[in-house]
Amino acid sequence: MVRQARAVRTRRSLVQAAAEVFAAEGYVGASLPAISRRAGVSTGALHFHFASKSDLAGEVERVAADSAEKLAERCRSGADTLLQSLLHTSCGLLLAMVGDPLIRAGFRLSGDPSRKGGAQILHWWRVWVHDLLVQAQDVGELAQDVSADAATTAIVAATAGFDVLGAQDRDWLSVERVTQLWTFVLPRPAASPDPAPTPSEIGAAAEEQAE
Repeated sequence: MVRQARAVRTRRSLVQAAAEVFAAEGYVGASLPAISRRAGVSTGALHFHFASKSDLAGEVERVAADSAEKLAERCRSGADTLLQSLLHTSCGLLLAMVGDPLIRAGFRLSGDPSRKGGAQILHWWRVWVHDLLVQAQDVGELAQDVSADAATTAIVAATAGFDVLGAQDRDWLSVERVTQLWTFVLPRPAASPDPAPTPSEIGAAAEEQAE
């Protein structure tokens, strides 16, 4: 029982360490010795849990996607409308790229052209956004002239773009930049007759997700 608990802790430490290295160095630049050193374990222990760097990266993506899904569920349960939950979730994910190495590594690995068979978190995000927008369309939250497919493309592409730009300049992942995105995007798909949220209201939503 003690050995099993130790193995679980070691595996968790390796995934966290790998996320930090992948987030900083990318898939190609990351090395297994660097990951094992950061986790405080031997390379033999790393290979006991993961046969290759690709296997380890896949596990980081899986855990990151699970973490992102839980964030989306929290945002969905606390939102009054479907479009509000989309706003809160996207803000939360973009800002988590700064503070959460797992989320940051998940997006970076998903968009890495050197990897094959990855893109778990981007695939999940595209499906999640599209399903939510289709539901918003069904209940009348989406403007009649807005396509759920087109809106999904714009939102997912913007998210991926923020990730790429943020890897070079963290200012792209700031509350101010996220607010600018949604101040521009949100009025377009909304069918509500009420006035669109003001930049300060959108900024407040982004600030809430940053806390």
